[in-house]
Amino acid sequence: MGSKFKKLGSSLQVPDVQELAKEKSNAIPPRYQRPNQDQIISSLPENRIPVIDMQKLMEKDSMDTELQKLHTACQEWGFFQLINHGVSFPTLEKMKLEIQEFFSLPIEEKKKFSQESGDLEGYGQAFVVSEEQKLDWADLFFAITLPIHLRKPHLIPKLPTKFRDAIDEYATEMKNLAVKILDLMAKALHMKAEEMNTVFEEGMQSMRMNYYPPCPQPELVTGLYPHSDATGLTILLQVNEIEGLQVKKDGAWIPVVPFPNAFVINIGDILEIVTNGIYRSIEHRATVNLKKERLSIATFFNPNIDGDFGPAPSIVTPETPAKFKRISFVDYMKGYFSRELDGKSYLDTIRI
Repeated sequence: MGSKFKKLGSSLQVPDVQELAKEKSNAIPPRYQRPNQDQIISSLPENRIPVIDMQKLMEKDSMDTELQKLHTACQEWGFFQLINHGVSFPTLEKMKLEIQEFFSLPIEEKKKFSQESGDLEGYGQAFVVSEEQKLDWADLFFAITLPIHLRKPHLIPKLPTKFRDAIDEYATEMKNLAVKILDLMAKALHMKAEEMNTVFEEGMQSMRMNYYPPCPQPELVTGLYPHSDATGLTILLQVNEIEGLQVKKDGAWIPVVPFPNAFVINIGDILEIVTNGIYRSIEHRATVNLKKERLSIATFFNPNIDGDFGPAPSIVTPETPAKFKRISFVDYMKGYFSRELDGKSYLDTIRI
């Protein structure tokens, strides 16, 4: 099991950006410069990502209206903020604190968790497939968190006890939340609940903790290049108060202003496939800040590692034929991680 999985992808080793940023030089190394970024930013009040209230989804009298709001958000935006989600405040605070502690460790300590050659998990950067390609102004720690038997023995088990405990607690809460959300989405889509469950039962969960150091010329770099997520569902928690996430809608970039302790949730490519294109995975990117670092943690919820997926049979009809091929999860991920991140280009390879 472990060995088959281990080879999903790899990323080349690159310098630690946090250390680069400490040098306080105004010269940004050429590998990080992407001066031609699209700067069309929309700050129109109607361009705020939708807010969904989990409590209203649970109460009889408000359920239908809120479910319709959720459905529209997933169709039109592919993104929403979730409030009153039921994950306890102490669980979130503990996780935020431990992530901040981890990234403030001396570089020698963090290096103990470096990505090993040929593997994506660990401390470093992702999607680095050539020595020439441009790099993001960010460091990350990426690890598979659930099911527990997929965890790499040299990563989470070796972290400081408090950090490990925080991850365990947070991972369980995220799994429960993801299952609830997917269940509600199936309901909104009039899709058979078991079709959603079959794909995501004992799904693989991973976490990507992001550290975006301050940058003397933030307009020259990207924190995270525009892309859509390969996953089923992504649940993002903003760790500190610095904004940076932007979502692309109608050709403009829309900054996401996260509510305190809310989650920003987005549809990944896999869910776009399962819903046969009704729910859309949307391009997003991260920008960086001139003066302050930004930290966030994305939890990715995926299908079962041994499974395959395609459009749900109950929503494929003669009028709405399947738009995507069926594919095994492992083949899907191998294809995704073998390329540079670039918009939604990978999803197009699975279209019919």
